[in-house]
Amino acid sequence: MSNILLNISGVNKRFGGLQALTDVGIKIMKGQIYGLIGPNGAGKTTFFNVITGLYQPDTGTFELDGKPYSPSAPHAVAKAGIARTFQNIRLFGEMSALENVMVGRHVRTHQGVFGAIFRHGAARREEAAIRGRAQELLDFVGIGQFSQRTARFLSYGDQRRLEIARALATEPKLLALDEPAAGMNATEKVALRELLVKIQGAGITILLIEHDVKLMMGLCDRISVLEYGKLIAEGLPAEIQKNQAVIEAYLGGAA
Repeated sequence: MSNILLNISGVNKRFGGLQALTDVGIKIMKGQIYGLIGPNGAGKTTFFNVITGLYQPDTGTFELDGKPYSPSAPHAVAKAGIARTFQNIRLFGEMSALENVMVGRHVRTHQGVFGAIFRHGAARREEAAIRGRAQELLDFVGIGQFSQRTARFLSYGDQRRLEIARALATEPKLLALDEPAAGMNATEKVALRELLVKIQGAGITILLIEHDVKLMMGLCDRISVLEYGKLIAEGLPAEIQKNQAVIEAYLGGAA
């Protein structure tokens, strides 16, 4: 049985006269933390949005866990087993932390609208199970004590953790994180790194976009580098740091 979780090749995406992605592909093994880096405008977020169904590719072949999948819409991607967060926090600010995570379970529920309206026994049992699982996930990411706190009153770092907990509620095979450390202070970044290692230890594969080069080099198992919508390098962090094309395009003194 193959150890490849996500296998993508030949992705092209054009916006009018702009070729945003040119023949891009990646191969992520199960259990990896896989990084995607590059300068601003390199196409990282576009590629991320194609993978997670926000953008439709012009061409491309997609396999998840050995089976073809079509990133046709975000809800279909979530059902297939890919969950994501966004660069800008997207929480339900007036809902509690617990309720935010419960919302993330909707792609794995079975009772539907009828059960929600009439609240028969199976629906009540499912809701109780969802509530219990949501609390477990809040505990897992380290904010279980804030389960009843309104989301917008959480600290910035805890809001990021809440987003990750909500993504985990979909039971993903692949957790795709778009700049989760953006806006974090040094202490929060250390805590984030520990959380991502913990998630990896729980058997969940991670795809990570992040501008913090030091964090990426110390965390990722493999890294791909994009420039002007083209893949210019792929390999171990140590290989990426020594790659002359990457140094010239992105790392500079950071290498």
